[in-house]
Amino acid sequence: MRLDLENQTLIRLSTQADTQALGAQLASRFQQGLVFLHGPLGAGKTTLVRGWLRGLGYQGPVKSPTFTLIEPYEINCTQILHFDLFRIANPCEIEYIGMLEHLETSQLQFVEWPERGNSRLPEPDLDIRLEYDGSHRQATISVENQKME
Repeated sequence: MRLDLENQTLIRLSTQADTQALGAQLASRFQQGLVFLHGPLGAGKTTLVRGWLRGLGYQGPVKSPTFTLIEPYEINCTQILHFDLFRIANPCEIEYIGMLEHLETSQLQFVEWPERGNSRLPEPDLDIRLEYDGSHRQATISVENQKME
């Protein structure tokens, strides 16, 4: 799989291994910034993050932050945060959990369900949409901020 991120890129993902491989490939190009992850439950958002973290060298467990809201990781003194806003009922809640301050203090941030944060979140550097396509999945990747490449 070769990534051409000049424009919006659509990638077919047949297996979880494909999703993790996509994450690892993205990790080789993007080590910092704000990444939005969209998609229905079970579409592979956390699987993509797991592959990305593995691509950066992280070997520990990578779990969904659905119930904890935030999962922190550190790789070679680099602070990485994985947020899941699925359980956020009101966009104001992101301020209560200190999310905006966390975004300023970490180098790489993944945000699942960013639409729940509404207009309170900054614009992403990378926007990834994971969707079902029959029995497979697909990822649509858009570079929103050219400084990421």
